[in-house]
Amino acid sequence: MVTPLVDSFGRTHRDLRISITDRCNFRCTYCMPAEGLQWLPREDVLSFEEIVRIARLLVEEHGFESIRLTGGEPTVRAHLPELVAQLAALGVDLSLTTNGATLRSLARLLADAGLRRINISLDTLRRDRFVEITRRDELASVLDGIDAALEAGLSPVKINVVAMRGVNDDELVDFARFGRDTGVVVRFIEFMPLDATGEWTNGQVVTHAEIVDRIGAVFPLEPLGDVARGSAPAERFRYVDGRGEIGVIATVTQSFCASCDRVRLTAEGQLRSCLFALDHTDLRGLLRGGGTDAELSAAISRCVGEKWAGNNVGSVQFIRPSKSMSQLGG
Repeated sequence: MVTPLVDSFGRTHRDLRISITDRCNFRCTYCMPAEGLQWLPREDVLSFEEIVRIARLLVEEHGFESIRLTGGEPTVRAHLPELVAQLAALGVDLSLTTNGATLRSLARLLADAGLRRINISLDTLRRDRFVEITRRDELASVLDGIDAALEAGLSPVKINVVAMRGVNDDELVDFARFGRDTGVVVRFIEFMPLDATGEWTNGQVVTHAEIVDRIGAVFPLEPLGDVARGSAPAERFRYVDGRGEIGVIATVTQSFCASCDRVRLTAEGQLRSCLFALDHTDLRGLLRGGGTDAELSAAISRCVGEKWAGNNVGSVQFIRPSKSMSQLGG
């Protein structure tokens, strides 16, 4: 019998985000320092067998319906299509978030293994700016990776753009045009206080309202009010002329915590009930200590049961997590 995971605020959890590595082949300025970040020892990272055991428990015992693989950069994990095949066999909506740089060689393999959807992080369409943001000269590889994802039949292909004032906010319309021309769905994300340097300020946030207004002034938009948003983080807008849509994830200015249905498993086996959680539940210790499925389930239930009402981003009560985005998974 399936036992739903319901927290004290009545939210039923059905979505699992799994960070399969803390390593990355980029060094994005808002995510990681240029040097000095210590990688997890390989023996501390969950094995495929451990990941699948936790995922299977959540799907079969607790009714989880979707799994997203993240990092770090998940494509740097060896034999990734094997993990995708094992998770796809659970019959869930399986997706992946990647920087796209290696998709030319991997997209078809991932699709054949059972991946259906993909999100590709891309914060600029300008080569010089890409180098500044990622500290890597790989824009051509990422654009080719987007093409490879489309050619492999992954659908939808979504482009995640972190909008940062004074960095890339002058490219909002450029990205909208890119999505209209290529058929990908561009999602704009408000800049969150999870940068590695801890220098985030509210003034750097390009707000939901500003994003919609600036794009809509060039390509008129209307909200997809007839499509139920449910627990999805993005509010969706379609172009009035019918040429696709955009999404806006307003973590800072329009929190969607009240409908959140996600839990996160980090690369070293920490279960977190929120991206901004200040504590975690150690599932790796249970796994490697001989814990039973019942013990794992009880630990997961306690973690979800203690989930807070919201993240308080932008309020005086907000406390930054001790880990950055690359260590937590998106």
